[in-house]
Amino acid sequence: MRPMNLPPLHRAAALGLLAALGLGGVAGCSSADSAPRTAEVRKSAPDVSPAPSGTASATSASTSTSTSTSTDIGWIQLMTPMNQQAVKLLTLAAERAAEPRVRAFAVRLRTGHEAELNRLRPLLTRMGLPLTDVHAGHDMPGMVTEQDLEAAHAAEGPALDRLVLARIRDHLRQSAQVSRSEITAGGRADARELARALVAAREGFLAELERLPGAVRALG
Repeated sequence: MRPMNLPPLHRAAALGLLAALGLGGVAGCSSADSAPRTAEVRKSAPDVSPAPSGTASATSASTSTSTSTSTDIGWIQLMTPMNQQAVKLLTLAAERAAEPRVRAFAVRLRTGHEAELNRLRPLLTRMGLPLTDVHAGHDMPGMVTEQDLEAAHAAEGPALDRLVLARIRDHLRQSAQVSRSEITAGGRADARELARALVAAREGFLAELERLPGAVRALG
């Protein structure tokens, strides 16, 4: 597993933010050099370099981070890479899945995830957060890993379909779970609104996924 190339304070913040979403013991990151899960979490954005005081950018960053809770920050910094990784797997499935209905499903879900990314990334900017993936190199439930992508590239036919259905089902369930935490505990209205839209979309796609050919065998 790749080491996480972040300073120790940033790694601790990333882990603590997952705990703020209620996922510290269930969906926390796994990394050999990660800081303890009990580390304190800063309430402001962990990766923002402050602008000189008195400048417009400093005022804007102060405003955006002061209205963002650790739940808001943890949610968007997890949801963005989750979507990005899922899009990679869905792109492969759209091209190579054996079952036409699985290919069509992958195309629709990829389109939806790309539309969500077009809302997540501007929200990161409004919150004064970088677009970098603070969870790079971490293994957590619901995240499509590089190992998953390698396995998908090596698989063919129904085996590929089963792998895609299983990994995407996990992704949809987990991303819906953390988004529900944002709805109930987040501090920003714009983040909660996006989380509600995301949960509604995932519930619909989960219902559709479970009706796809091969789903019973793939999902158990």
